[in-house]
Amino acid sequence: MPQVSTLTPIEVALDTLLSRMPVLAESEVIPLDAALNRVLAQDQYAEINVPGLDNSAMDGYALAAQSLSATHAQFKVSQRIPAGSLGEPLTPNTVARIFTGAPLPAGADTVVIQENCEESEGWVRILTAPSAGENVRKAGADVSAGSLLFGAGHRLRAPDIGLLAAVGIASVEVRRPLRVALLTTGDELARLGESLAPGQIYNSNYYTLASLIRGLGHEPVDCGIVADSLEATEKALLQAAQSSDCVISSGGVSAGEEDHVRNALERVGELALWKLAIKPGKPFAYGQLAEKPFFGLPGNPVSAFVTFALLVRPCLQRMAGVQVPELPHWEVPVDFEVSVSGERQEYIRVLRRVNKQGETVLSLAGSQSSGVLSAVSQADGLAVLPPHTLLTKGDKLRFIPLSEIVGQV
Repeated sequence: MPQVSTLTPIEVALDTLLSRMPVLAESEVIPLDAALNRVLAQDQYAEINVPGLDNSAMDGYALAAQSLSATHAQFKVSQRIPAGSLGEPLTPNTVARIFTGAPLPAGADTVVIQENCEESEGWVRILTAPSAGENVRKAGADVSAGSLLFGAGHRLRAPDIGLLAAVGIASVEVRRPLRVALLTTGDELARLGESLAPGQIYNSNYYTLASLIRGLGHEPVDCGIVADSLEATEKALLQAAQSSDCVISSGGVSAGEEDHVRNALERVGELALWKLAIKPGKPFAYGQLAEKPFFGLPGNPVSAFVTFALLVRPCLQRMAGVQVPELPHWEVPVDFEVSVSGERQEYIRVLRRVNKQGETVLSLAGSQSSGVLSAVSQADGLAVLPPHTLLTKGDKLRFIPLSEIVGQV
């Protein structure tokens, strides 16, 4: 396709990418205890109430509120009901010794906590009268039978799994994890465990990207390091597409003589998008390989991280059938200045701290060079600096927490 002379804004790029993402239709049924971080393939409804019966929220004494009066504050203890037991109907004008989680006996509607009572020889005196219905958890107050718990496309977190267990769901139908091919380009890259030759660096991008992919619940496929040649790049791209649902490369997407990914993609597939109006991450590329989505990330470690977080991550969510939300963000003041930003939207690595005035502010997290991965590791998140912006201390920027980017649940 013809080359576009202007840089594509990230909002336009993301809309384009999401509109072209295929949704993986395959699913599988798995045990609930293996479902963390998996994506539901169908709606999940509750078949029972939680709690199933009115029950006590505290250790104490169950009674009928109407039996309390200014002159009648002493009652016979007619039964004892521990959690897991079902008591007998309450004898009128008596109380039942009851424990947290135990069902209320028929005829009782209120629980007096034990701290507000005195018991002696089978009788109990109410020292502080409760309100009617106090300390009672009503049947279905947590979950009502027939209610929708989670819709298809929801990614299951630990509390979600607990809720499904509470209504007796032992297995769930979930989307199959994506197989994401990862290849890195560059003769300068060495594998971990190898000795570095002069001019070489370790292949950190693979480990960063593989970890991000696993954090989304998908399976990275290591397609190795690709030599800096057009022929080797073409061969690697085609092989990667055959073994995966999508392909991600890092490096080789700029316009240098040793950058072969873009040219190789145009020869064996389709280049649909190249160069974005963001910093870092300008030479991002997107296209198709054997009808599979292809994402070409820059080789600089920070650029690879940022473009994955902002563009690839939502695309993988869409492919997995996830309802793709906007990344949560807040407007937070900064304690640094920028004379005037350039034509690209910048994603600044920042720390969130409390200043002497007790205000939460954003500070720079180390060097902002696209090759300095330590700044990302130290950062709490990214601050979004719009193009052509004069920034002074106290001005607010949109802050995206790192925890939202790396797929924590």
